[in-house]
Amino acid sequence: MRSFSLLSLSLLTALAVTAHAETHRLTLKQAIGRALSQNPEVIMSRLDQVKASAGVRLAASPFIPRVGMGSGLAYSNGFPLSIEGSAPAAFEAKATEALFNRPQSYALAQSKEELRGAGYAIGSKNDEIAYRVASLFIDVDRASRLKESAQKQVESLDKVLQTVQARVDEGRELPVTGQQANVNLLRAKQRLVSLAADLDYGGHSLAVTLGYNPVDVVEPIDDNAAGLAPASSVPNTEEAALQEAYTTNNELKRLQSNYEAKTLEIKGDRAQKLPKIDLVAQYALLTKYSHYQEYFAKFQRNNGQLGASIQIPLFTGTGVSAQVAQSEADQQHLRAEIDSTRNRIALDLHQSYLEIQKTDAGRDFAQADLDLARSQLSIVLAQMTEGRASLAQVEQARFAEDERWIAFYEAQFSTERARLNILRQTGTLLASLQ
Repeated sequence: MRSFSLLSLSLLTALAVTAHAETHRLTLKQAIGRALSQNPEVIMSRLDQVKASAGVRLAASPFIPRVGMGSGLAYSNGFPLSIEGSAPAAFEAKATEALFNRPQSYALAQSKEELRGAGYAIGSKNDEIAYRVASLFIDVDRASRLKESAQKQVESLDKVLQTVQARVDEGRELPVTGQQANVNLLRAKQRLVSLAADLDYGGHSLAVTLGYNPVDVVEPIDDNAAGLAPASSVPNTEEAALQEAYTTNNELKRLQSNYEAKTLEIKGDRAQKLPKIDLVAQYALLTKYSHYQEYFAKFQRNNGQLGASIQIPLFTGTGVSAQVAQSEADQQHLRAEIDSTRNRIALDLHQSYLEIQKTDAGRDFAQADLDLARSQLSIVLAQMTEGRASLAQVEQARFAEDERWIAFYEAQFSTERARLNILRQTGTLLASLQ
């Protein structure tokens, strides 16, 4: 009874989840537009930019006059003492502003460079998400086309099995022939189930990438997802693509910006040994209750002061050198990361161009093989009309044609994916897809 209750609860939960699932039919441009605004990773990169922008304002604040007002009102008995370093006053105001502060100047320049790097990080994340969306479009379109071909194969092989089994029952074929036909059908069904799972997972993955719920499904409605990146949009040579990538790749720009920011941080650490000069202005309104007039030859209520506060470091200890050493180590790490990224870009581009060469040759072969299979199917159909070919032979020819279609689709989609990767590395993917 308890098992029945748990089963019922599971079924109700599954039905509730399914009831809230939605199917979204989008074009590639619509999908990319939504991903760039709703994808959680894109949102986080934009929040990092907002944080970097606030960091610039924070670093610039010492160079902007700061004014404070208050009161040190007090009754004095005897010689007037100071309250927190100031004379007892009914009203007082103080303004400060940094005039010369090299560490803070470098900190401001570093914050501006970090803001620029945050912009490159957004561009890099946008390129990554656009590539992911386009790749998923290709995967879904591939799975859909291959599933259609696999479905046809299952139907053809089922007819072959029925025909062969009838001949086996009549004693006109050996039992092993029927077993072979059954194995071929089961293999085709297994492929069909696998492709259906790929199609389902691709639709859910697209939904998550676009910011929808994981239970939702996105169905691409583009006519041909295998033509997303035409050959004309890809640089003609690998060398041209590599030079363009070194100039425009947002990930590489982000790392180089981080390297420049770290250089400014090192300069700021070393500048801690330099003097600092602040502009200081203050005003105080004294009261007669402070008894200043009883102890000084001249007393006035309104008092002002304008001057400079100069701080000269005499001995900074080992902290500054330790900060410089840490920053230099971080900078060396960034240099190594830049070199590694450049090498990875070069290797990825080389692999993509090799993949295009291989898949172009494979697509030409697959096209010729497909044309041959279609011609052979036409011949078998003509022979069947003349009574010289059986239904099993026709279905076998159709199965062969579907196999050639699958090989052709695979070669086509491999080429498309390699081109997309080239556009991503060169930083031109978004411009090509939008």
